[in-house]
Amino acid sequence: MTSRGQGSGLRRDRTPEGDAGAAVRVLTAAFAADAVIRWLTPEVSARMFAFVVAESAAAGGLEVQDEVAVAVWLPWSADDSTPGSATDGLPPELPVRLRQYVELTTARHPSDRDHLHLQFLGVHPACQGQGTGSALLARGLARADAAGLPAYLEASGQANLRLYERHGFVRCGEPILLPDGPAVWPMWRVPKIA
Repeated sequence: MTSRGQGSGLRRDRTPEGDAGAAVRVLTAAFAADAVIRWLTPEVSARMFAFVVAESAAAGGLEVQDEVAVAVWLPWSADDSTPGSATDGLPPELPVRLRQYVELTTARHPSDRDHLHLQFLGVHPACQGQGTGSALLARGLARADAAGLPAYLEASGQANLRLYERHGFVRCGEPILLPDGPAVWPMWRVPKIA
């Protein structure tokens, strides 16, 4: 959900379509050098992010801060989860590495309780290291806490692990090793009670 509250630093003149367009642009720039995304495809394109951004926007979980940072949250319902359901409907033309990624991460994704899934958190490279992503993450986690929902994500890289650990996430077992590629760490965060 895009926060448009007073003092949030978020634009007030953007339409939902504008939010989605800005989100895709920011994510494309933010993940251009990401090891996992580069493993999935040698050429990072806006097309990679458009579907999940639209899905998050439709669910009310897309947060866009100007043309700087994006958080893509998706609700996960335990009621909709059955073993193999997330991978059963994968199209046969799906690229091999994307299929492998989905199968490996789905196998480790906790499915026994409702939660929010942070699919992507990205900051434009020109603005990284200034606390923008951390602030956007904190806002999403505050919403999760208010709803009493845990949060889940898959982290890539040591810097990302440290960021998420500072925000209360813990590693869920061993990392997922992508075939001939990098590792990703499943992480879980229980809601904080106010």
